[in-house]
Amino acid sequence: MKKRQSSHKNLINFLTLFFVLSIFGSSSAYSQTAWPKAQTIRFIVPFTPGSGTDVIARMIANRLGDALETSIFVENKPGAGGTIGAAIVAKAEPNGYTFLITSSGHVVNPSLYSSLPYDTLKDFSGVTSLVELPNVMVTSPDAGYASVKDLIAKAQAAPGTKNYASAGNGSATHMNAEKFKMAAKINANHIPYKGTPDAITDTIAGRVDWFFSPIVSALPLIKDGKLQTLAVGTDKRSPVLPNVPTTIEAGVPNSSYTFWVGIFAPSKTPRKIIDQMNQGIIKIMKEPQIVSQLNKLGAEPILMSPQKFDQMVKTEMESAAILVKESKMVVN
Repeated sequence: MKKRQSSHKNLINFLTLFFVLSIFGSSSAYSQTAWPKAQTIRFIVPFTPGSGTDVIARMIANRLGDALETSIFVENKPGAGGTIGAAIVAKAEPNGYTFLITSSGHVVNPSLYSSLPYDTLKDFSGVTSLVELPNVMVTSPDAGYASVKDLIAKAQAAPGTKNYASAGNGSATHMNAEKFKMAAKINANHIPYKGTPDAITDTIAGRVDWFFSPIVSALPLIKDGKLQTLAVGTDKRSPVLPNVPTTIEAGVPNSSYTFWVGIFAPSKTPRKIIDQMNQGIIKIMKEPQIVSQLNKLGAEPILMSPQKFDQMVKTEMESAAILVKESKMVVN
């Protein structure tokens, strides 16, 4: 009888221990999968340091890292119109530790390149759009262009002799220039650079005639008198350059282009992580310090849900395909 009681007691003790360990194990498993852990998050920027996209990425990374209680590292992977960096993110482990911060050129590349190492719609999940960044048409002060009309007149008088820069094939700076060129009915040569800083350097030196630069990158050089402004590329003036007309105001209808920056995750990233990142970004983007920084850069927040951003990307891919076809854009 005592032996039976002892066996029964041992069984109860075993089951109790098993139950406790099960609870501890499930709790431990949960803590191991909670996001973010003490692991660095990577923001891949497919453009050079100092580009408009890079400036926004670093601004967000610094504050978001504090909010998420982890570190965020911005890694520049420039080249091929942003497709090199995008490919890295498309193939990354979808665990919430690799994100792509890129420009509106992301929706152009499927129409511009004959083949890509990823599917723009299937291999990425949108987190949110971040900001709209106006481009500004700049030239060297020594180039001799008094206005947009003057530049157009000189380009029309000598077809095929003028050069314009971009931060790379398919970039927002390229799209803005192509739309302007088509609307102004001029024949000029596209010179793609590895990034915005290189394009600005050659514009200052006069090796190219004009460049639609992100305002965030050009503003310090404009203030120093190293770059001359002719027009803003959007359909409304920028508050940081209130005296600079838009290309439409300068006499070129249908020439405006909106340059935006957004953040994406690999497509199989858990929805919970994407939503948490979305909410974290939206929260910090409304903080007075961030708002003040964006205002100084002429950047306007355009925050939205992941679902709405995905739909925007799809819509803009369709409109970009039309522009690429109409302007006969090619990869140089």
